[in-house]
This record gives sequence, C-alpha cells and structure tokens, in this order.
Amino acid sequence: MDQAADGNDEQLQAGALKSSTQFHGTEAVAQARARAHMFLAGLRNEHGVPVSGLAAELVELVVSELVTNARKYAPGPYLLTLELRDVCVEVSVRDSNPALPTILAPDPYRIGRHGLEIVAASAQTLRIEREPGGKRITAAVALADPADS
Repeated sequence: MDQAADGNDEQLQAGALKSSTQFHGTEAVAQARARAHMFLAGLRNEHGVPVSGLAAELVELVVSELVTNARKYAPGPYLLTLELRDVCVEVSVRDSNPALPTILAPDPYRIGRHGLEIVAASAQTLRIEREPGGKRITAAVALADPADS
C-alpha cells in the first residue's frame, strides 16, 4: 500500500505483517531508518516476534543503503516496503530508475559504491528486478542472530 512519507500503513496481509511508505525523494535517509525501527518495534512489542539486536541493526543498515541508492541514482519518489516473511524481514525499495545496479567486486581501495556489497553481505537473499517504470531491490534479513542458533 502506498502512503505519503508522513503516513505509515501496517496491516496483516495473507498472514504477513507489512508496512509500505512512499517517500518523495527529498526526505532525510534517517526517516526511512526510523520507519524500519518502528516496524521492528511493532513486530516485537505488538506481535511478539523475536527480533535480535543484530537483526535490528542489519535491517536499519540495509534500509539506509537501499534508500541512499534510490535517492542518489533515481529521480523522484521511492517506495520502502518492510514485510515479515517467515523468519526474515524483507526490505524492498522501488524507485523510478530502470537501470539495474551491479554489485562490484570487493576493492579496499575504492572510495564509495560499496552499498550493494554491504547489503549482499548482510542479507540472506538479494533480488534486483526491473519493473514497469523502474526497479525493485529486495533484501531478506534474518530476525535471529546466527550466534543464537
């Protein structure tokens, strides 16, 4: 569900808790991280879903990287969607740039352009898909800390 940046929509859809927020493209990246923080707090406090501290940090990091890329490389608005799926939170950012990004090989001497590298290392899965009028990047972050298993 598309919502303006000043609104947040959370509801149960087909057994999954989902929140989508449309941003105009001018908001601070911190606003998107705050949405992720609120979504995770709702999972814990209102729905009793265990979310490890590491998972919360990784979700906010992934949101920050994907939103930063959308703001930097795509004109106009973008849609941030957070969805509980099994034991993961899927973070999805849809923007208006149809060009698919590539994950560059690790290079400790390169300055910048490490965002997707960081997302790929932090997520269980990463999908990059072209859609009509743009693209969607989705990363699934496990809610449990692997050290707890």
